[in-house]
Order: sequence, then structure tokens, then C-alpha cells
Amino acid sequence: MADEIKRRCVIISGSPECDPEFLRKEVGEGAFVICADLGYDHARRAGITPSLLAGDFDSCGGELPEDIEIIRLKPEKDFSDTLHCVFEALERGYSEIALLNALGGRTDHTLSNLYALEYIRERGANAAILSATEEIRLLRDESIRLSGVLGLTFSLFPFGCESAVVSYKGAKYPLDRGELRSSLPIGLSNEFVSDEAEIEVHSGKAILLIDRLP
Repeated sequence: MADEIKRRCVIISGSPECDPEFLRKEVGEGAFVICADLGYDHARRAGITPSLLAGDFDSCGGELPEDIEIIRLKPEKDFSDTLHCVFEALERGYSEIALLNALGGRTDHTLSNLYALEYIRERGANAAILSATEEIRLLRDESIRLSGVLGLTFSLFPFGCESAVVSYKGAKYPLDRGELRSSLPIGLSNEFVSDEAEIEVHSGKAILLIDRLP
């Protein structure tokens, strides 16, 4: 268990929609925590002490701490503060990366964070965007087994490709090697009818969104 925790990195982004209680619960103990700019304000509100801060700090209020590692970025940069945090997490060898406070606010930043999932997966690490109400993962040529999902709603869409061939088990509307196309979003609002379920992406890439509230 200790090795598993050591491999986990949590990145707190700067979405204005912040739930301090969720942050405290999700970060837990032992994770390496990186705050992206305004994410540090959210961490402070939740009583979380980060391991690293990264950003141009054009949004973060107040003084920055002197006893925490800080990577200062120039405002004129090619990548978002959150993506720079992703770079750091991968460079430091973390194989499980969770993005928190990465949804809501500006749509362009939300999309950028979704594409960050693809960047992480391409480099061999697992990734998820987590909120109090949603769990989002990118699947590519793989099967994922889920437990404790009875009654939850999920959606699956091709991501970064024209189509994906997928199968669902344990769903209200099961599918066996069906083709989902980006031009026709039919993968919206399915439901898990079993506590154990499986989703497999046989070819292509797909974004999985699970509504955490039944």
C-alpha cells in the first residue's frame, strides 16, 4: 500500500468551482500534491499543504510560502499551469495522476485539462479528472473494470479520433463491439445496472464520464 500511495500524484488546478471538503477527502494522506497557481488558494482553504507549487501566479492571492518548492513560470508560455504540473508529475516518476478542481470556469481550460489526460496516457501513466460529482478517464485499446457503480450514469464518446469500437457489460444498454462515432454522440447517459461493470475499448480512444451521484 505504501508503494501504491507513493506513486500517486494529485494536481489541484485553479477552477473557480472549489469544494474544500472534497479536496480534503480525495487528497488523503501520502500523495504528492502539486498546486497550479490558483490551486494553492484552494488547497489552503481545504487545509492541504502541497508538496510543490507551479505557475505564473497571476491568479493566486496572498504571499507564497517560503518552505514549499515553487516553480515560477513566465506569463508568456506555450502551456497551461496545469499542464506544467503534469510535466513535473511525469518527470518525477508518478504513475497515477489525479487532476482535481480541473472542471468548470473557462471552457478552454476545461478542454485543455481533458486533453492532458491523453498526454498522460501516451506516456504510460494512469490519469483521471475527479470532482465531487464526476470521474473522467481516457481509455485507449483497453478494458476497465468498475465496482460499486450500481445506479450510476455514465457516458462514453470517441476522443481525438473519428470513431471507437467499444463494449459494455453491466449496463442498461449493453454493447458488444459497437462503433461510436464522434459525429453522432449516441454514447450519452447510459446506466450501470450491476455493482460490477466492464467497459472495453477495442480500437480507438474514448473519454469515459461517470456521474458519481446516483
